[in-house]
Amino acid sequence: MNPKILLVTGGSRGIGAACCLQAAAAGYDVAVNYARDAAAAERVAAAVRAAGRRAITVAADVAHEDQVLAMYERVDAELGRLTGLVNNAGIVDVPARVDAMSVQRLRRMFDTNILGSVLCAREAVRRMSTRHGGNGGSIVNLSSAAARLGSPAQYVDYAASKGAIDTFTLGLGREVAAEGVRVNAVRPGIIATEIHASGGLPDRARELAPQVPMKRAGSADEVAAAVLWLLSDAASYTTGTVIDVTGGR
Repeated sequence: MNPKILLVTGGSRGIGAACCLQAAAAGYDVAVNYARDAAAAERVAAAVRAAGRRAITVAADVAHEDQVLAMYERVDAELGRLTGLVNNAGIVDVPARVDAMSVQRLRRMFDTNILGSVLCAREAVRRMSTRHGGNGGSIVNLSSAAARLGSPAQYVDYAASKGAIDTFTLGLGREVAAEGVRVNAVRPGIIATEIHASGGLPDRARELAPQVPMKRAGSADEVAAAVLWLLSDAASYTTGTVIDVTGGR
């Protein structure tokens, strides 16, 4: 049997790390992408290896095409032809109204969250699609409930970037559906991960938990479980779909 080879962008922490570990348990060899924290990425890779699977760490800022291309070249050379992509790398910024946002903030947000995801998906399709000599595969994009809620007075730019991911998922899913490639997305809600601290609100998950119908924040593992289902053959008739993991929010 051909090996299952998965690339997880932003795989060194949070939802990305949870996806790497659950993928290892499901029999995937894993490429753990990271932008800055090499030590954290190596800890995730070590856990994948401890589960009996191959793992490499690959530094790349997905907002830069040259780094994305170099990342894929390493995956090709060291693991083999890709069969799965988790498009997880993304950023938030400090809360702000749109009329206070700089163009530098907007470019950074859209370059990472939209351009980076599209570039990574493009390269995955070039390897997976039967049109390009591939054997098929699955792409799972990470969206956000913010795409539905808009995040007014906090992260309208982030919400807009994730709205673009929802549309991209639908369009690409339909575009490559006959080429053996499935494209889906998961839309997390309030999840207890480190991303809130990077936006200046380390207690955000705890503070917003009462607004969730389930009255709690979700976990990275709960999101990763949905991602792994979409990657798997159990979701073989599912494409262009977005699954909410939001506790009912």
